[in-house]
Amino acid sequence: MSRICTLFSGSSGNCTYLASQEGGILIDTGVSARAIERALTDRDVDPKSIRAVFVTHEHTDHVAGLRVFCSRHGCKVYSSQGTLQALEEKGMLNKVEAHCIGLEGIEAAGMMVRPFPISHDCAEGYGYRIQMPDGRKVAVATDTGVMTEEVREAVTGCDLVVIESNHDVRMLQNGRYPYYLKRRILSQTGHLSNDACAEELASLVKSGTTRLILAHLSRENNVPELAYETAKSTLAAAGMREGMDFLLSVAPRVNDKNVMLF
Repeated sequence: MSRICTLFSGSSGNCTYLASQEGGILIDTGVSARAIERALTDRDVDPKSIRAVFVTHEHTDHVAGLRVFCSRHGCKVYSSQGTLQALEEKGMLNKVEAHCIGLEGIEAAGMMVRPFPISHDCAEGYGYRIQMPDGRKVAVATDTGVMTEEVREAVTGCDLVVIESNHDVRMLQNGRYPYYLKRRILSQTGHLSNDACAEELASLVKSGTTRLILAHLSRENNVPELAYETAKSTLAAAGMREGMDFLLSVAPRVNDKNVMLF
């Protein structure tokens, strides 16, 4: 049986858990090792069952717990060459077994994990498409300023897609962030807005996606209800019905042990 859960999501930290009968993997470890361990044990998951961590990029909200968690539990780290080099320079791979993953992907804990490039202001960012042992496909696509054709191709046809819905443009423009930071977030190497995310959802549902998870919401420039309603209304305008054609949810910012998918 496949198990998938977003443990943490947002600017304060990101971590997604996926598992098969052979063990589990994590996409990012953006909170402390202790917090990740607590989130796993809340779901009756032994942290030592984690076989590998796949890192999207080197920003702190995606790797804060990486070194401690992986060295403590002996799990391997996979990412792009650029990201691994950035992590090495930060001293985050000390006592950690790290490997570069090519676009052909690798198998971990019975799951086939393939990366795809994202458009973000980092060394060499990746999203991930995972084929579960039961044949279902999952994609994690966050921290991208624009939906490139490579990202779109990777997420199309997946049964479940974790997709970024980072900010409401009006909240960001009228908020307290300095101009340079607003400009960064709104750029093509920043983050997807609610509207930009919503524009992609109808085509995903048409391609066979039945579960949509809105992720990496900004604490300052978004609220879950707004992200959810923006996505839902856009899908409704395309003639798609929640509960019939798709299931829509917002990834929790902090550990919520009641959240488990598949």
